Amino acid sequence: MEKDGPLGGKFHFKKLPNGVLDKTRVTCTICKAEFSYHRSNSSLGYHLRAKHPDESQDYGGRGLKTEEVSEKLTNALVVWIAKSCRPVSMVEDDGLKEVLRTASGDMCYDLPSTETIVSRLHAVYEDQRAQRHTKLLGAMHVSLTGDRWTSVDDDNYCAVTAHFIDNDWTLQSFALAVSKTEETHYADHFLSVANEWKIGDKLTTLGTDSAWLYGNMVDVASLLPFEHMPCTAHILQSAITVSLNDSGFETVLAKCREIVGHFEDSPANAQELNAQQAAHGHNTEALVQDAQTRWNSTLEMIKVIQRNKSVLTSILTQQNSTVTMLTDQELDRLQKLEELLEPCRYVTELLGGERYVSCSMVLPALRHLFWVMEPLDDDPVYVVKFKMVFTTDLAQRRASSNLTWLKIATALDPRFKDLKCLPKEERREVWTLVHDLLMAEAQAQQPSVQIKEEPSPKKSKMSIFLLGSSDSDTEEEEDSIGRCLDRYKAEPKAGAGECPLQWWLKREGAHARLASIARKYLSTPATTVPCERLFSLSGDVTQKKRASLSSEDVNRIVCLSNWLSAHKD
Repeated sequence: MEKDGPLGGKFHFKKLPNGVLDKTRVTCTICKAEFSYHRSNSSLGYHLRAKHPDESQDYGGRGLKTEEVSEKLTNALVVWIAKSCRPVSMVEDDGLKEVLRTASGDMCYDLPSTETIVSRLHAVYEDQRAQRHTKLLGAMHVSLTGDRWTSVDDDNYCAVTAHFIDNDWTLQSFALAVSKTEETHYADHFLSVANEWKIGDKLTTLGTDSAWLYGNMVDVASLLPFEHMPCTAHILQSAITVSLNDSGFETVLAKCREIVGHFEDSPANAQELNAQQAAHGHNTEALVQDAQTRWNSTLEMIKVIQRNKSVLTSILTQQNSTVTMLTDQELDRLQKLEELLEPCRYVTELLGGERYVSCSMVLPALRHLFWVMEPLDDDPVYVVKFKMVFTTDLAQRRASSNLTWLKIATALDPRFKDLKCLPKEERREVWTLVHDLLMAEAQAQQPSVQIKEEPSPKKSKMSIFLLGSSDSDTEEEEDSIGRCLDRYKAEPKAGAGECPLQWWLKREGAHARLASIARKYLSTPATTVPCERLFSLSGDVTQKKRASLSSEDVNRIVCLSNWLSAHKD
């Protein structure tokens, strides 16, 4: 409700004898006529136009300056609610109405009802879904990533994202579904989503976690009619967790957590920290308590403590607290752990992108980690132990990943086609794999010929010629494929900063046979991070107060948020 009354104060709410305002009755400030009021300004605007035309120039139609303004505001609300996963019930907030009236200069604007917003959300969802379905219809190969998440109400949700390279050599990536499902029905769910979007015959890989968080996801992938791609981020997570649990860093990390808790659990200590940070010329920032199942939070905890070590030393010394600051030796150990984890952070972030090719970078990135984790002569014993545990565990997990797919993707990325991330003895094997793929594709494209039975005796002689021709054709095909691979390998290697998809866009005509395979293998993501990003949105939708959203509405809002956030048109 407006403070002074509807239509910018042209009407006042009726005051009862006890001084309370009756918000259901209004009085015209010009002629003192009294009207019923139920949040609609239509009859009030009509009264102004009919009885006081000089006062009604800003209030036409429904009492709004223009219907166009109302429609724009409503559409903007729908996009905001979808894109930012806001609660539908926000349209019942009178404060929001005042903000929109002030911003638009339209003092007659009324917020749409929740029913209107939900209806518009459904319409926008169907429109955006149709656009993405059209894109999928034009795709040759589609890769999926999938993951599961449990809500605060113990409901199981499964998210599925699609990834493919379109005809313009642009990597497309978007959500297909975030649906409530039964824990034992994940395989059926993936197939159901694929059939719903009509892409079952185009699927190449399904990326899931590496069984460290949810062991049944790998079992699910093995039941499906396409290849499984373990999440590289989870592989690194597992290797680092094992290394931290079996190294000499446990004591210093425990002390870090104690220091963080000292400031996190006390508002007075937190306030003192901010004051001392400002006094020392530091940016004010809170300390970070790590989650022991998320090593990147451990790295962030280390960095924040390192940045604030002088401030923390000063405060803990003045307080004469039982919690003591890290010693110089412990700080040195902390610095070495940061140096060990920082390359892992870089690789994880590099492989977690969904707007650029990542699958072909897995083997080069892992080779880089093996290199930086090689023990040095001056490494302390605890650093050598961490490196040895890490590289041993990572090598085992690498071996159990989909190495064949990763090797082919690496070979078809012009940045890494020299295959220097692999031992020399494995490189010839990779090109043999690519050769076999080209041969299989050539054979699949050949039309099947049915030879009818003929009584003529000349038939047997002709058959001999045909058989000879078939062998000759196979040899020619082999030679043609060999020349095709030689031309590709002879191309200069692309620069590290060059986009492989742009490279293929410019050279697709010169390497047409390889281009089809490249489009298939380079579209697979290296991680399931795209699904995990959806879960953060799902948490917002299901944990905050919402206007009785069904699981179908959760799916619509989360998918819409993903689609609209990436919308470039």
